[in-house]
Amino acid sequence: MAGAAVVDVPAPAATNGGACCHAAKGPGYATPLEAMEKGPREKLIYVTCVYNGTGINKPDYLATVDLDPNSPTYSQVIHRLPVTHIGDELHHSGWNSCSSCHGDPSAKRRFLILPSLLSGRVYVVDTATDPRAPSLHKVVEAEDIAEKTGLGFPHTSHCLASGDIMISCLGDKEGNAAGNGFLLLDSEFNVKGRWEKPGHSPLFGYDFWYQPRHKTMISSTWGAPAAFRTGFDLQHVQDGLYGRHLHVYDWPGGELKQTLDLGDTGLLPLEVRFLHDPSKDTGYVGCALTSNMVRFFKTADGSWSHEVAIDVKPLKVRNWILPEMPGLITDFVLSLDDRYLYLVNWLHGDIRQYNIEDPAKPFLAGQVWVGGLLQKGSDVVYVTDDGQEKQYNVPQVKGHRLRGGPQMIQLSLDGKRIYVTNSLFSRWDEQFYGDDLVKKGSHMLQIDVDTENGGLAINPDFFVDFSKEPDGPALAHEMRYPGGDCTSDIWI
Repeated sequence: MAGAAVVDVPAPAATNGGACCHAAKGPGYATPLEAMEKGPREKLIYVTCVYNGTGINKPDYLATVDLDPNSPTYSQVIHRLPVTHIGDELHHSGWNSCSSCHGDPSAKRRFLILPSLLSGRVYVVDTATDPRAPSLHKVVEAEDIAEKTGLGFPHTSHCLASGDIMISCLGDKEGNAAGNGFLLLDSEFNVKGRWEKPGHSPLFGYDFWYQPRHKTMISSTWGAPAAFRTGFDLQHVQDGLYGRHLHVYDWPGGELKQTLDLGDTGLLPLEVRFLHDPSKDTGYVGCALTSNMVRFFKTADGSWSHEVAIDVKPLKVRNWILPEMPGLITDFVLSLDDRYLYLVNWLHGDIRQYNIEDPAKPFLAGQVWVGGLLQKGSDVVYVTDDGQEKQYNVPQVKGHRLRGGPQMIQLSLDGKRIYVTNSLFSRWDEQFYGDDLVKKGSHMLQIDVDTENGGLAINPDFFVDFSKEPDGPALAHEMRYPGGDCTSDIWI
């Protein structure tokens, strides 16, 4: 993830597929531990906010939230940047340059790349001119992307050593899974083509992460956009419209080398991350429907294998659409020292902290309930082994009942604070949480982390209420710090 859109000379491509020399200082930090130990406390965070699917006929926007406890506007939205169209569904984002080019002094972390999941547009936002009030720099139109590459439904964005931007696309412009692949934009954000070699685009796409020292990129598989954009239907899983594979590519060559079938214990693999230490040849993927964390790793013969590392058991429930409810792991994050893994169960409503000092044997170190379908006051109850009906205690924060469930999380560089939003995807928000989320809007919380002994606790003084936005309640999704974070920076 190196290269920049504001340099006169592009960052040089390197033989290892992403390395820059580390003699000078470019964006970010030389190592994950340096970021953890020397990075400043976060003071701002950018949040993608969605009006699509809420009944409010307004463009989605990028919110800037004040995270400085000493500020008079602490835990408030201080700026909103609307995009240019209605119906985009802003989702995930990435930078034009990050810590992977710390050794290139000409590279600058200036632009935040905002793919629009449904419309297919890509917005480029200038965050450097005024970090508190970002501005729109460029719009890459969906028609241009589709005409030159055949791709649609852009999702994850990472930057490359050449200065290019690489974006995973989940299908073609009609939403067919067979049309997925990886879009390349050049350093000026012009459509350049596809990254993967012709014929190396298997069914389904979603997230991806690369590890240049192992000459490998691994991508995950959500499902066919034509299926998920209309809402979740279990029959679509049985019909083969959702994924259960990891795809292993040669990096940076773009050749598909191996496909890992995760089987019935790895349905809907979403977020995928290697350990931050670039020498490590292991990582995790969160499988939403089966609520497993699957560990992938390199074997002695150089191929890749996988195993279930964490298994969140479904709960027997009453008054719900199914007799059992999965946790639905939709996001996770690794601390920069690779000591802890944090995951969310969007339906059950809890955030979990696991110690992964032995990556093959995680153990639960902390847990906190911040919403979900099983909180007290809900119509839904879970049934214990002895037949008792139970619900979870979820505290109010600053007088507010917590809506929805924990969905996207971001960890502070020092590992001591987690920020959490509660919107997954507008159509699924409506399906699973109804008007309580879609019409009342999202909120954002902050969780205090005990990094010594393990443990999680809600910060009672932090609550961002997206129900009070000027244009009406909004759905808050992914979060990025201006200086980079645990889920967008890759070290090489």
